[in-house]
Amino acid sequence: MEQIFSYDQLYNFTYNIFKSIGCSYEHATTATKALLAADIRGIDSHGVARLSGYVRLWEAKRINATPDIKVVYETPSTAVVDGDAGLGLVVAPFAMQVAIDKAKLVGTGWVSVKNSNHFGIAGYHAMMALKHDMIGMAMTNASALVAPTFSVERMLGTNPIAVAIPANEQPAFVADFATTTAANGKLEILQRKNADMPLGWVQDKDGNESTDANILKKAGALLPLGSDREHGSHKGYALGSIVDIFSAVLSGASYGPWAPPFPAYVAMPENMPGVGLGHFFGAMRVDAFRPADEFKMHMDNWIQRFRNATPAEGYDRVLIPGDPEREMEAIRMKDGIPLVDSVAADLKLVGEKFGVTF
Repeated sequence: MEQIFSYDQLYNFTYNIFKSIGCSYEHATTATKALLAADIRGIDSHGVARLSGYVRLWEAKRINATPDIKVVYETPSTAVVDGDAGLGLVVAPFAMQVAIDKAKLVGTGWVSVKNSNHFGIAGYHAMMALKHDMIGMAMTNASALVAPTFSVERMLGTNPIAVAIPANEQPAFVADFATTTAANGKLEILQRKNADMPLGWVQDKDGNESTDANILKKAGALLPLGSDREHGSHKGYALGSIVDIFSAVLSGASYGPWAPPFPAYVAMPENMPGVGLGHFFGAMRVDAFRPADEFKMHMDNWIQRFRNATPAEGYDRVLIPGDPEREMEAIRMKDGIPLVDSVAADLKLVGEKFGVTF
């Protein structure tokens, strides 16, 4: 069963929880907007359903509610940001703004981040560049839950990539995807529904395919994008590796199997080579390549031509990356955001802990 909540209801509750753990007004506001961006865009696995997870990380002293986020190294077009163990929902917008500010000055900005935590949906941060007529990029490494092609050992995270590209009259092109066949959050949704999942998402501890949504609790692993070698899993493995290197090896965060786990009850890896999770952000000023209006006119043309591609039998239209999320946002801002009963009950317990009514 599901319950429906308005955006404002969830905003006020989430904001008050972040304030309760010690976040400033500014940081609580930033974190709430970033977290709820997932819910309104239909990415239920990364929204308020994760709020209790952030609280548990704070209780375990793995999240610093009052971080001193700062640039620790920079050139005119690049920077490394130390998140001081802050909420990734706060650290990431700070770092993306650094990339945007550098792009304003020299055409492009590239920022790698260390000592951070889970940052919500990558697309939210990439989209910050759009209003500046810039192309935005965001990626992050994550808990090691993914087995490389031909492996049974969990070495990589779901390691998402997001790219946001402005258009003129058409909505922006926004690609936001995990480098696994399915994100871990989709398993969590199926677990709440007590449902199985399709073949090709995970493997068991011996490398055999499975449909068990709880397989990660039994030493199984998520699979790279492509599922198996015959369907191109080596490409998903490569993409996830690139994200890990850009986000963590480049910044000084912990990488590969040493990436800090999101569940607070999971022990931190031994001999970690860096600090915290890592992110990577990019901002490219369109007019560093060609006039922005000219580019956006051609983006409109690109988008319209792809929309007009002949759909396959059984489908009524061809979608552009970002279409489903944008359409869902319009629906949920009008009709409300559905939460399954188990998530609503979890949030109620979080609220009771801090005296905040859900």
